[in-house]
Amino acid sequence: MTNLIASEAHDLLVRLGVPAARFTGGTLAVRSPVTGEEIARVVETGADEARRTIGEAAEAFKAWRRVPAPHRGELVRLLGEELRAGKDALGRLVTLEVGKVVSEGLGEVQEMIDICDFAVGLSRQLYGLTIPSERPDHRLTEQWHPAGVVGVISAFNFPVAVWSWNAALAFVCGDPVVWKPSEKTPLTALAVQALLDRAVARFGDDAPAHLGTLLIGGREIGELLVDDPRVPVVSATGSTRMGRVVGERVARRFGKSILELGGNNASIVTPSADLELTLRAVAFGAMGTAGQRCTTLRRLIVHESVYDALVPRLAQIYRSISVGSPIDSDALVGPLIDGAAFEAMQASLRDAAAHGGVVHGGGRVDVNGAGSFYARPALVEMPAQVGPVRQETFAPILYVLKYTDLDEAIALQNDVPQGLSSSIFGNDLREIEQFLSGAGSDCGIANVNMGPSGAEIGGAFGGEKETGGGRESGSDAWRAYMRRQTNAINYGRTLPLAQGVRFDIG
Repeated sequence: MTNLIASEAHDLLVRLGVPAARFTGGTLAVRSPVTGEEIARVVETGADEARRTIGEAAEAFKAWRRVPAPHRGELVRLLGEELRAGKDALGRLVTLEVGKVVSEGLGEVQEMIDICDFAVGLSRQLYGLTIPSERPDHRLTEQWHPAGVVGVISAFNFPVAVWSWNAALAFVCGDPVVWKPSEKTPLTALAVQALLDRAVARFGDDAPAHLGTLLIGGREIGELLVDDPRVPVVSATGSTRMGRVVGERVARRFGKSILELGGNNASIVTPSADLELTLRAVAFGAMGTAGQRCTTLRRLIVHESVYDALVPRLAQIYRSISVGSPIDSDALVGPLIDGAAFEAMQASLRDAAAHGGVVHGGGRVDVNGAGSFYARPALVEMPAQVGPVRQETFAPILYVLKYTDLDEAIALQNDVPQGLSSSIFGNDLREIEQFLSGAGSDCGIANVNMGPSGAEIGGAFGGEKETGGGRESGSDAWRAYMRRQTNAINYGRTLPLAQGVRFDIG
Protein backbone atom coordinates (compact mmCIF):
# COMPACT_ATOMS: atom_id res chain seq x y z
CA MET A 1 0.00 0.00 0.00
CA THR A 2 2.74 2.45 0.98
CA ASN A 3 4.73 1.98 -2.18
CA LEU A 4 1.56 2.64 -4.12
CA ILE A 5 0.79 5.80 -2.12
CA ALA A 6 4.36 7.05 -2.44
CA SER A 7 4.36 6.34 -6.16
CA GLU A 8 1.06 8.13 -6.66
CA ALA A 9 2.18 11.10 -4.58
CA HIS A 10 5.38 11.40 -6.60
CA ASP A 11 3.45 11.21 -9.86
CA LEU A 12 1.06 13.93 -8.69
CA LEU A 13 3.91 16.20 -7.62
CA VAL A 14 5.66 15.85 -10.95
CA ARG A 15 2.41 16.44 -12.80
CA LEU A 16 1.88 19.62 -10.78
CA GLY A 17 5.36 20.83 -11.68
CA VAL A 18 7.48 19.98 -8.62
CA PRO A 19 11.03 18.79 -9.42
CA ALA A 20 11.71 15.33 -7.99
CA ALA A 21 14.82 16.64 -6.25
CA ARG A 22 12.58 18.66 -3.90
CA PHE A 23 10.86 15.61 -2.39
CA THR A 24 13.46 12.84 -2.62
CA GLY A 25 16.70 12.50 -0.71
CA GLY A 26 15.91 15.26 1.77
CA THR A 27 15.99 15.27 5.57
CA LEU A 28 12.29 15.78 6.34
CA ALA A 29 10.37 12.50 6.30
CA VAL A 30 6.75 12.78 5.19
CA ARG A 31 4.29 10.12 6.32
CA SER A 32 0.82 9.54 4.97
CA PRO A 33 -1.74 9.15 7.77
CA VAL A 34 -3.59 6.74 5.46
CA THR A 35 -1.01 4.07 6.30
CA GLY A 36 1.42 5.85 8.62
CA GLU A 37 4.39 5.02 6.44
CA GLU A 38 6.93 7.23 4.76
CA ILE A 39 6.07 8.50 1.28
CA ALA A 40 8.70 11.19 0.64
CA ARG A 41 11.80 12.93 1.96
CA VAL A 42 11.70 16.66 1.48
CA VAL A 43 14.65 19.02 1.28
CA GLU A 44 14.51 21.47 4.19
CA THR A 45 15.39 25.16 4.18
CA GLY A 46 18.51 26.13 6.10
CA ALA A 47 18.62 29.14 8.40
CA ASP A 48 20.87 31.19 6.10
CA GLU A 49 18.69 30.34 3.11
CA ALA A 50 15.58 31.37 5.06
CA ARG A 51 17.09 34.76 5.91
CA ARG A 52 18.09 35.24 2.29
CA THR A 53 14.59 34.32 1.14
CA ILE A 54 13.04 36.90 3.45
CA GLY A 55 15.46 39.52 2.16
CA GLU A 56 14.56 38.67 -1.44
CA ALA A 57 10.87 39.05 -0.60
CA ALA A 58 11.60 42.47 0.93
CA GLU A 59 13.25 43.49 -2.34
CA ALA A 60 10.29 42.15 -4.33
CA PHE A 61 8.02 44.38 -2.26
CA LYS A 62 9.71 47.52 -3.59
CA ALA A 63 8.61 46.63 -7.12
CA TRP A 64 5.26 44.92 -6.43
CA ARG A 65 3.82 47.81 -4.42
CA ARG A 66 4.18 50.03 -7.52
CA VAL A 67 2.10 47.73 -9.72
CA PRO A 68 -1.51 49.02 -9.91
CA ALA A 69 -3.84 46.97 -7.73
CA PRO A 70 -6.18 45.89 -10.59
CA HIS A 71 -3.13 44.61 -12.47
CA ARG A 72 -2.01 42.72 -9.36
CA GLY A 73 -5.45 41.14 -9.44
CA GLU A 74 -4.60 39.69 -12.84
CA LEU A 75 -1.88 37.57 -11.22
CA VAL A 76 -4.40 36.16 -8.77
CA ARG A 77 -6.79 35.46 -11.66
CA LEU A 78 -4.04 33.42 -13.34
CA LEU A 79 -3.38 31.58 -10.08
CA GLY A 80 -7.07 30.69 -9.96
CA GLU A 81 -6.79 29.28 -13.49
CA GLU A 82 -3.81 27.14 -12.49
CA LEU A 83 -5.72 25.87 -9.46
CA ARG A 84 -8.70 24.98 -11.63
CA ALA A 85 -6.48 23.03 -13.99
CA GLY A 86 -4.71 21.28 -11.11
CA LYS A 87 -7.72 20.79 -8.84
CA ASP A 88 -8.04 17.02 -9.16
CA ALA A 89 -4.31 16.39 -8.72
CA LEU A 90 -3.88 18.81 -5.81
CA GLY A 91 -7.06 17.60 -4.11
CA ARG A 92 -5.85 14.01 -4.38
CA LEU A 93 -2.49 15.03 -2.91
CA VAL A 94 -4.29 16.61 0.06
CA THR A 95 -6.02 13.26 0.62
CA LEU A 96 -2.74 11.32 0.51
CA GLU A 97 -0.82 13.70 2.76
CA VAL A 98 -3.51 14.69 5.28
CA GLY A 99 -5.94 11.76 5.12
CA LYS A 100 -9.01 13.80 4.19
CA VAL A 101 -11.79 12.00 2.38
CA VAL A 102 -11.78 12.69 -1.35
CA SER A 103 -14.60 15.25 -1.38
CA GLU A 104 -12.94 17.24 1.39
CA GLY A 105 -9.59 17.26 -0.40
CA LEU A 106 -11.26 18.57 -3.55
CA GLY A 107 -13.34 21.00 -1.50
CA GLU A 108 -10.21 22.52 -0.01
CA VAL A 109 -8.85 23.29 -3.47
CA GLN A 110 -12.22 24.72 -4.49
CA GLU A 111 -11.93 27.05 -1.52
CA MET A 112 -8.61 28.26 -2.94
CA ILE A 113 -10.26 28.91 -6.30
CA ASP A 114 -13.08 30.79 -4.60
CA ILE A 115 -10.76 33.11 -2.68
CA CYS A 116 -8.87 33.87 -5.89
CA ASP A 117 -12.15 34.91 -7.52
CA PHE A 118 -12.95 37.07 -4.49
CA ALA A 119 -9.51 38.69 -4.50
CA VAL A 120 -9.65 39.54 -8.21
CA GLY A 121 -12.76 41.63 -7.58
CA LEU A 122 -11.21 43.04 -4.42
CA SER A 123 -8.27 44.41 -6.43
CA ARG A 124 -10.61 47.16 -7.68
CA GLN A 125 -12.21 47.78 -4.27
CA LEU A 126 -9.42 48.72 -1.86
CA TYR A 127 -11.46 51.69 -0.78
CA GLY A 128 -10.54 54.50 1.56
CA LEU A 129 -12.83 57.16 3.02
CA THR A 130 -13.43 60.82 2.32
CA ILE A 131 -14.06 62.51 5.68
CA PRO A 132 -15.59 65.96 6.32
CA SER A 133 -13.07 68.39 7.74
CA GLU A 134 -13.84 70.88 10.52
CA ARG A 135 -11.53 73.42 8.81
CA PRO A 136 -12.66 75.51 5.83
CA ASP A 137 -11.12 74.68 2.47
CA HIS A 138 -9.81 71.37 3.79
CA ARG A 139 -10.49 67.75 2.97
CA LEU A 140 -9.64 64.59 4.92
CA THR A 141 -9.09 61.31 3.14
CA GLU A 142 -8.03 57.86 4.20
CA GLN A 143 -6.09 55.54 1.91
CA TRP A 144 -4.58 52.10 2.23
CA HIS A 145 -1.05 51.20 1.15
CA PRO A 146 0.70 47.83 0.89
CA ALA A 147 2.13 46.74 4.25
CA GLY A 148 5.16 44.74 3.13
CA VAL A 149 6.22 41.12 3.35
CA VAL A 150 3.53 38.85 4.80
CA GLY A 151 4.71 35.72 6.61
CA VAL A 152 2.23 32.84 6.58
CA ILE A 153 2.52 29.94 9.04
CA SER A 154 -0.09 27.28 8.34
CA ALA A 155 -1.25 24.08 10.07
CA PHE A 156 -1.60 20.54 8.75
CA ASN A 157 -5.39 20.29 8.77
CA PHE A 158 -5.97 22.79 5.95
CA PRO A 159 -2.55 22.58 4.32
CA VAL A 160 -3.31 24.72 1.25
CA ALA A 161 -6.56 26.65 1.77
CA VAL A 162 -5.25 28.76 4.65
CA TRP A 163 -2.27 29.86 2.55
CA SER A 164 -4.65 30.96 -0.19
CA TRP A 165 -6.82 32.99 2.21
CA ASN A 166 -3.73 35.00 3.06
CA ALA A 167 -1.81 34.97 -0.19
CA ALA A 168 -4.64 35.92 -2.56
CA LEU A 169 -5.43 38.97 -0.44
CA ALA A 170 -1.79 39.84 0.20
CA PHE A 171 -0.93 39.75 -3.51
CA VAL A 172 -3.72 42.12 -4.54
CA CYS A 173 -2.86 44.37 -1.60
CA GLY A 174 0.69 44.68 -2.93
CA ASP A 175 2.52 42.36 -0.53
CA PRO A 176 4.93 39.48 -1.21
CA VAL A 177 4.32 36.27 0.77
CA VAL A 178 6.78 33.96 2.54
CA TRP A 179 5.10 30.70 3.54
CA LYS A 180 6.17 28.29 6.25
CA PRO A 181 3.79 25.29 6.04
CA SER A 182 3.40 22.60 8.68
CA GLU A 183 6.30 20.18 8.64
CA LYS A 184 3.65 17.44 8.51
CA THR A 185 2.36 18.62 5.11
CA PRO A 186 5.20 19.97 2.94
CA LEU A 187 4.20 18.08 -0.23
CA THR A 188 1.01 20.02 -0.83
CA ALA A 189 2.93 23.24 -0.18
CA LEU A 190 5.51 22.31 -2.81
CA ALA A 191 2.68 21.65 -5.26
CA VAL A 192 1.01 25.00 -4.59
CA GLN A 193 4.32 26.81 -4.95
CA ALA A 194 4.78 25.19 -8.37
CA LEU A 195 1.32 26.37 -9.46
CA LEU A 196 2.07 29.88 -8.21
CA ASP A 197 5.38 29.92 -10.08
CA ARG A 198 3.53 28.95 -13.24
CA ALA A 199 1.02 31.79 -12.75
CA VAL A 200 3.84 34.28 -12.13
CA ALA A 201 5.60 33.17 -15.32
CA ARG A 202 2.40 33.71 -17.30
CA PHE A 203 1.92 37.13 -15.71
CA GLY A 204 5.21 38.37 -17.08
CA ASP A 205 7.90 40.83 -16.10
CA ASP A 206 5.65 43.02 -13.94
CA ALA A 207 5.82 40.34 -11.26
CA PRO A 208 9.18 40.59 -9.48
CA ALA A 209 11.19 37.52 -8.63
CA HIS A 210 10.58 36.03 -5.17
CA LEU A 211 7.02 37.38 -4.92
CA GLY A 212 5.81 34.15 -3.32
CA THR A 213 8.31 31.84 -1.63
CA LEU A 214 8.42 28.79 0.59
CA LEU A 215 10.33 27.84 3.73
CA ILE A 216 10.34 24.13 4.59
CA GLY A 217 11.27 23.13 8.12
CA GLY A 218 10.33 22.99 11.75
CA ARG A 219 9.89 25.44 14.58
CA GLU A 220 13.28 27.11 14.17
CA ILE A 221 12.45 28.22 10.63
CA GLY A 222 9.10 29.56 11.80
CA GLU A 223 10.87 31.52 14.53
CA LEU A 224 13.12 33.18 11.97
CA LEU A 225 10.05 34.34 10.08
CA VAL A 226 8.31 35.55 13.24
CA ASP A 227 11.32 37.50 14.52
CA ASP A 228 12.44 39.16 11.29
CA PRO A 229 11.68 42.92 11.25
CA ARG A 230 11.50 42.78 7.44
CA VAL A 231 8.18 40.91 7.86
CA PRO A 232 5.67 43.49 9.14
CA VAL A 233 2.70 41.09 9.04
CA VAL A 234 2.68 37.50 10.30
CA SER A 235 -0.40 35.32 9.87
CA ALA A 236 -0.21 32.19 12.00
CA THR A 237 -2.70 29.33 12.22
CA GLY A 238 -2.36 26.67 14.92
CA SER A 239 -2.76 26.05 18.61
CA THR A 240 -3.40 28.72 21.21
CA ARG A 241 -0.06 27.84 22.78
CA MET A 242 1.74 28.51 19.51
CA GLY A 243 -0.24 31.69 18.87
CA ARG A 244 0.58 33.12 22.28
CA VAL A 245 4.29 32.77 21.51
CA VAL A 246 3.94 34.18 17.98
CA GLY A 247 1.78 37.11 19.09
CA GLU A 248 4.18 38.10 21.86
CA ARG A 249 7.28 37.88 19.67
CA VAL A 250 5.76 39.82 16.78
CA ALA A 251 4.44 42.48 19.17
CA ARG A 252 7.87 42.79 20.73
CA ARG A 253 9.17 44.21 17.44
CA PHE A 254 5.91 46.16 16.84
CA GLY A 255 4.84 43.96 13.96
CA LYS A 256 1.25 43.00 13.25
CA SER A 257 -0.04 39.45 13.74
CA ILE A 258 -3.14 37.73 12.37
CA LEU A 259 -3.82 34.80 14.69
CA GLU A 260 -6.19 31.92 13.92
CA LEU A 261 -5.93 29.64 16.94
CA GLY A 262 -7.95 27.13 18.96
CA GLY A 263 -11.66 26.54 18.75
CA ASN A 264 -13.90 24.79 21.27
CA ASN A 265 -17.05 25.24 19.27
CA ALA A 266 -20.58 24.65 20.52
CA SER A 267 -24.06 24.24 19.05
CA ILE A 268 -27.25 24.85 21.02
CA VAL A 269 -30.30 22.70 20.23
CA THR A 270 -33.49 24.47 21.25
CA PRO A 271 -36.98 22.96 21.79
CA SER A 272 -38.13 24.23 18.37
CA ALA A 273 -35.23 22.68 16.44
CA ASP A 274 -35.81 20.53 13.34
CA LEU A 275 -34.21 17.37 14.72
CA GLU A 276 -33.68 15.71 11.32
CA LEU A 277 -31.72 18.71 10.07
CA THR A 278 -29.91 18.92 13.41
CA LEU A 279 -28.76 15.30 13.23
CA ARG A 280 -27.24 15.75 9.78
CA ALA A 281 -25.55 19.02 10.68
CA VAL A 282 -24.16 17.73 13.97
CA ALA A 283 -22.79 14.59 12.32
CA PHE A 284 -20.79 16.55 9.75
CA GLY A 285 -19.78 19.31 12.12
CA ALA A 286 -18.43 16.89 14.74
CA MET A 287 -16.97 14.12 12.57
CA GLY A 288 -15.90 15.80 9.32
CA THR A 289 -12.13 15.73 8.76
CA ALA A 290 -11.99 13.25 11.66
CA GLY A 291 -12.62 16.13 14.06
CA GLN A 292 -9.46 17.92 12.92
CA ARG A 293 -10.94 21.28 11.93
CA CYS A 294 -10.54 24.40 14.03
CA THR A 295 -14.30 24.84 13.54
CA THR A 296 -15.17 21.23 14.46
CA LEU A 297 -18.25 20.91 16.69
CA ARG A 298 -16.93 19.85 20.10
CA ARG A 299 -19.82 20.68 22.47
CA LEU A 300 -23.54 20.04 21.92
CA ILE A 301 -25.83 21.84 24.38
CA VAL A 302 -29.30 20.26 24.17
CA HIS A 303 -32.54 21.43 25.75
CA GLU A 304 -33.89 18.92 28.25
CA SER A 305 -37.21 18.62 26.38
CA VAL A 306 -35.57 17.23 23.21
CA TYR A 307 -32.55 15.50 24.75
CA ASP A 308 -34.07 12.01 24.78
CA ALA A 309 -35.39 12.41 21.24
CA LEU A 310 -32.03 13.50 19.85
CA VAL A 311 -29.09 12.03 21.74
CA PRO A 312 -29.90 8.28 21.44
CA ARG A 313 -30.36 8.72 17.68
CA LEU A 314 -27.10 10.60 17.51
CA ALA A 315 -25.37 7.80 19.43
CA GLN A 316 -26.66 5.32 16.84
CA ILE A 317 -25.13 7.42 14.05
CA TYR A 318 -21.84 7.40 15.93
CA ARG A 319 -21.98 3.60 16.18
CA SER A 320 -22.69 3.14 12.47
CA ILE A 321 -20.64 5.90 10.81
CA SER A 322 -18.13 4.52 8.32
CA VAL A 323 -14.47 4.78 9.32
CA GLY A 324 -11.84 3.79 6.79
CA SER A 325 -9.18 4.62 4.25
CA PRO A 326 -10.01 7.69 2.15
CA ILE A 327 -8.29 6.23 -0.92
CA ASP A 328 -9.89 2.82 -1.25
CA SER A 329 -13.29 3.19 0.44
CA ASP A 330 -16.19 5.63 0.61
CA ALA A 331 -15.80 6.04 4.37
CA LEU A 332 -16.92 9.37 5.83
CA VAL A 333 -14.28 9.43 8.58
CA GLY A 334 -10.61 9.02 7.72
CA PRO A 335 -7.49 8.79 9.89
CA LEU A 336 -6.10 11.06 12.55
CA ILE A 337 -2.90 12.74 11.44
CA ASP A 338 -0.62 10.64 13.65
CA GLY A 339 -0.20 8.63 16.83
CA ALA A 340 0.16 11.70 19.03
CA ALA A 341 -3.30 12.85 17.96
CA PHE A 342 -4.76 9.44 18.81
CA GLU A 343 -3.11 9.42 22.24
CA ALA A 344 -4.43 12.91 22.96
CA MET A 345 -7.92 11.70 22.07
CA GLN A 346 -7.66 8.71 24.40
CA ALA A 347 -6.33 10.85 27.26
CA SER A 348 -9.29 13.24 26.89
CA LEU A 349 -11.76 10.36 26.92
CA ARG A 350 -10.23 8.91 30.07
CA ASP A 351 -10.39 12.34 31.68
CA ALA A 352 -14.03 12.74 30.65
CA ALA A 353 -14.92 9.39 32.18
CA ALA A 354 -13.14 10.38 35.37
CA HIS A 355 -15.36 13.48 35.51
CA GLY A 356 -18.53 11.38 35.25
CA GLY A 357 -18.92 11.30 31.48
CA VAL A 358 -20.62 8.40 29.67
CA VAL A 359 -18.46 7.59 26.64
CA HIS A 360 -19.90 6.11 23.45
CA GLY A 361 -17.25 4.99 20.95
CA GLY A 362 -13.77 6.43 20.68
CA GLY A 363 -11.86 3.19 20.22
CA ARG A 364 -9.19 2.49 17.66
CA VAL A 365 -10.25 1.01 14.32
CA ASP A 366 -7.75 -1.25 12.54
CA VAL A 367 -7.69 -0.12 8.92
CA ASN A 368 -4.12 -0.15 7.61
CA GLY A 369 -2.05 -1.64 10.39
CA ALA A 370 -0.13 -0.34 13.36
CA GLY A 371 1.33 2.70 11.61
CA SER A 372 -2.00 4.40 10.95
CA PHE A 373 -4.41 5.80 13.53
CA TYR A 374 -8.09 5.52 12.78
CA ALA A 375 -10.60 6.03 15.58
CA ARG A 376 -14.32 5.66 15.93
CA PRO A 377 -15.76 9.10 16.74
CA ALA A 378 -16.73 9.50 20.39
CA LEU A 379 -19.97 10.87 21.80
CA VAL A 380 -19.64 11.73 25.50
CA GLU A 381 -22.60 12.63 27.70
CA MET A 382 -21.31 14.93 30.42
CA PRO A 383 -22.93 15.96 33.72
CA ALA A 384 -21.28 19.39 33.57
CA GLN A 385 -18.83 21.47 31.55
CA VAL A 386 -15.73 20.36 33.40
CA GLY A 387 -12.33 18.83 32.70
CA PRO A 388 -11.61 18.14 29.03
CA VAL A 389 -14.86 19.77 27.91
CA ARG A 390 -13.22 23.15 28.42
CA GLN A 391 -10.23 22.22 26.28
CA GLU A 392 -9.77 21.69 22.55
CA THR A 393 -8.79 18.14 21.65
CA PHE A 394 -8.06 17.89 17.92
CA ALA A 395 -9.99 14.67 17.43
CA PRO A 396 -13.59 13.52 16.80
CA ILE A 397 -14.96 13.92 20.34
CA LEU A 398 -18.38 15.51 20.90
CA TYR A 399 -19.38 16.36 24.47
CA VAL A 400 -23.13 16.58 25.10
CA LEU A 401 -24.62 18.75 27.84
CA LYS A 402 -28.24 19.36 28.92
CA TYR A 403 -29.77 22.77 29.59
CA THR A 404 -33.07 24.22 30.86
CA ASP A 405 -33.30 27.78 29.50
CA LEU A 406 -31.53 29.70 26.75
CA ASP A 407 -29.66 32.05 29.08
CA GLU A 408 -28.08 28.99 30.70
CA ALA A 409 -27.18 27.52 27.29
CA ILE A 410 -25.53 30.73 26.07
CA ALA A 411 -23.61 31.03 29.33
CA LEU A 412 -22.37 27.45 28.92
CA GLN A 413 -21.33 28.08 25.34
CA ASN A 414 -19.41 31.23 26.22
CA ASP A 415 -17.79 29.83 29.37
CA VAL A 416 -14.67 28.49 27.66
CA PRO A 417 -11.39 30.26 26.82
CA GLN A 418 -11.87 29.89 23.06
CA GLY A 419 -14.24 31.93 20.88
CA LEU A 420 -14.10 30.80 17.26
CA SER A 421 -17.40 29.39 15.99
CA SER A 422 -20.88 28.58 17.30
CA SER A 423 -24.39 27.78 16.14
CA ILE A 424 -27.99 27.40 17.22
CA PHE A 425 -30.72 25.07 15.97
CA GLY A 426 -34.28 26.30 16.28
CA ASN A 427 -37.25 28.03 14.70
CA ASP A 428 -38.12 30.45 17.48
CA LEU A 429 -37.14 33.87 16.12
CA ARG A 430 -36.77 35.39 19.58
CA GLU A 431 -34.27 32.73 20.67
CA ILE A 432 -32.32 32.96 17.42
CA GLU A 433 -32.06 36.74 17.63
CA GLN A 434 -31.00 36.56 21.27
CA PHE A 435 -28.25 34.14 20.28
CA LEU A 436 -27.04 36.51 17.53
CA SER A 437 -27.24 39.63 19.69
CA GLY A 438 -24.49 41.31 21.65
CA ALA A 439 -25.71 39.39 24.70
CA GLY A 440 -25.55 36.08 22.82
CA SER A 441 -22.68 34.12 21.31
CA ASP A 442 -19.26 35.67 22.00
CA CYS A 443 -17.67 33.92 19.01
CA GLY A 444 -16.37 35.37 15.78
CA ILE A 445 -18.75 33.09 13.86
CA ALA A 446 -22.37 32.43 14.84
CA ASN A 447 -24.56 30.27 12.57
CA VAL A 448 -28.25 29.38 12.55
CA ASN A 449 -29.62 25.93 11.69
CA MET A 450 -26.23 24.60 10.65
CA GLY A 451 -23.12 23.52 12.47
CA PRO A 452 -20.13 25.72 13.31
CA SER A 453 -18.03 24.24 10.51
CA GLY A 454 -17.87 24.90 6.77
CA ALA A 455 -17.26 28.65 6.55
CA GLU A 456 -17.58 30.38 3.19
CA ILE A 457 -14.83 32.67 1.90
CA GLY A 458 -17.16 35.68 1.53
CA GLY A 459 -17.23 36.36 5.26
CA ALA A 460 -14.30 37.25 7.47
CA PHE A 461 -12.99 34.13 9.23
CA GLY A 462 -11.68 34.19 12.79
CA GLY A 463 -12.60 34.34 16.44
CA GLU A 464 -12.21 36.03 19.79
CA LYS A 465 -10.53 35.37 23.15
CA GLU A 466 -7.89 32.61 22.90
CA THR A 467 -8.76 32.11 19.24
CA GLY A 468 -6.59 35.16 18.64
CA GLY A 469 -8.89 37.85 17.27
CA GLY A 470 -7.52 37.69 13.71
CA ARG A 471 -9.61 37.75 10.55
CA GLU A 472 -8.79 36.16 7.19
CA SER A 473 -10.59 35.56 3.90
CA GLY A 474 -13.62 37.73 3.01
CA SER A 475 -15.36 40.95 4.02
CA ASP A 476 -12.81 43.62 5.02
CA ALA A 477 -10.12 41.18 6.19
CA TRP A 478 -7.91 42.69 3.45
CA ARG A 479 -7.18 45.65 5.71
CA ALA A 480 -4.88 43.52 7.87
CA TYR A 481 -2.49 43.24 4.90
CA MET A 482 -2.25 46.99 4.37
CA ARG A 483 -1.30 50.10 6.29
CA ARG A 484 -3.73 52.95 6.81
CA GLN A 485 -2.78 56.54 5.98
CA THR A 486 -4.87 59.61 6.82
CA ASN A 487 -4.38 62.65 4.58
CA ALA A 488 -5.39 66.25 5.30
CA ILE A 489 -5.45 68.47 2.20
CA ASN A 490 -5.57 72.25 2.42
CA TYR A 491 -6.75 73.65 -0.91
CA GLY A 492 -7.26 77.19 0.41
CA ARG A 493 -4.96 80.18 0.87
CA THR A 494 -5.15 80.44 4.66
CA LEU A 495 -4.08 78.12 7.46
CA PRO A 496 -6.95 77.55 9.90
CA LEU A 497 -5.92 75.14 12.66
CA ALA A 498 -7.96 72.31 14.07
CA GLN A 499 -9.85 72.67 17.38
CA GLY A 500 -9.74 76.47 17.04
CA VAL A 501 -6.05 76.67 17.96
CA ARG A 502 -4.39 80.02 17.13
CA PHE A 503 -0.70 80.43 16.34
CA ASP A 504 -0.16 83.94 14.95
CA ILE A 505 3.46 84.70 14.13
CA GLY A 506 3.08 88.12 12.58
